[in-house]
Amino acid sequence: MARYQLDPVHTDRERWLKQYYFVRAAFSVAWVAAAFAAGASSPVIAGALLVLYPAWDAAANCADALRSGGFNQNRTQVFNALASVATTIAVVVALQTSMNRVLGIFGAWAIVSGLLQLGTAIRRWRSFGAQWAMVLSGGQSALAGGFFIFQATTPAVPSIANVAGYAAVGALYFLVSAVWLTVGEWRRGVAA
Repeated sequence: MARYQLDPVHTDRERWLKQYYFVRAAFSVAWVAAAFAAGASSPVIAGALLVLYPAWDAAANCADALRSGGFNQNRTQVFNALASVATTIAVVVALQTSMNRVLGIFGAWAIVSGLLQLGTAIRRWRSFGAQWAMVLSGGQSALAGGFFIFQATTPAVPSIANVAGYAAVGALYFLVSAVWLTVGEWRRGVAA
């Protein structure tokens, strides 16, 4: 019998991780739908959604860190939450000036949060399944951030759609991870 089947703490954390990934995917899908449905036609709604996205990420990272052993054991998530709080504040300020600045801030945040997510996934690699998708997600986020920064320097005025595509890909990675953990749990149950 595998170690994780004998360790109730590990089993509990894996179940939490599966639920967490499903919730992150669902939130991102809802956010993307709202961005395309209402955010594209209303600057006020778009602004609120652009503030909500990093604020949600901060709350989600804190919840995951607390549920996965506490802040001391999950420093990458703590730093990710702090970066998301700073991004939320910066987006509120930048919305008063230009969408190019907002996109540049999202770019910097995508790089930092992607690298921190990558660090979290690497740390969890030996203990939990589905981390390959989180590694890909973190790497893709950092690359997308560089592209956002480039786009922010062009004369074209970006919209919430630029960020919505990024959020949609993130939702897919979270969903893949959640499904992968669910299948792994199911297989272990069948084998037992």
